[in-house]
Amino acid sequence: MQLENKAALVTGASRGLGAALARTLARRGARVVLVARHREPLEEVARSIREAGGVAHALVGDIADKHAVHPLAGAAAELVGSVDLLIHNASELGPTPLRLLLDTECEDLEQVLAVNLVGPFRLTKAIAGSMALRGTGTIVHVSSDASVNAYPTWGAYSVSKAALDHLGRVLGAELAPHGVRVFSVDPGEMNTVMHAAAIPEADLASLADPEDVAARIVRMIESDRLASGSRVEAPTWKEAS
Repeated sequence: MQLENKAALVTGASRGLGAALARTLARRGARVVLVARHREPLEEVARSIREAGGVAHALVGDIADKHAVHPLAGAAAELVGSVDLLIHNASELGPTPLRLLLDTECEDLEQVLAVNLVGPFRLTKAIAGSMALRGTGTIVHVSSDASVNAYPTWGAYSVSKAALDHLGRVLGAELAPHGVRVFSVDPGEMNTVMHAAAIPEADLASLADPEDVAARIVRMIESDRLASGSRVEAPTWKEAS
């Protein structure tokens, strides 16, 4: 996908990887809509993009709220036109310190699934139809190594990301004939607020910079080598592979 003048929507864009993705996409010429729950940090990211010469709009909303999804999709289309690139980056860990599954409240599991799985599903339903009608578009699911590895206390998050991966595989199979590509990417361990909440004792020197990871993911989006339904790991992905 050539990003120049394309319309992109990034969720969870007020900090960390989401903010880095929005900045990188804007530098590549995309018109970016940033979505997150908290207005002040979200608008600060959008403002920094505009000050650097990019096109960015901030939309405050919670993708876990089913009543917010269609208004968000409609507002994004009004701001930048039909969305060409949708990145599901917003994520919820659940209560921290992380806890065993049997100590996890049902309501907490429901909230994690609402943000990490059901919200992306709803937003895709609101946007992917237009992509299919136009015969073009890319949808990216930001996953985790916890989707394929069983780490004690990561249960709710792991379950949600495993389901998100498979949602991407099924959507990839269904939408590929209509020119829409879907893929999931494990960004690896990054120096983010979420990682600090999950593993406060982590060695920061061992964690990737979100800006570097975002640059790699954007190159994946621009590449024509990733088949729809793929799941890739950002730390080991090679552009020529």
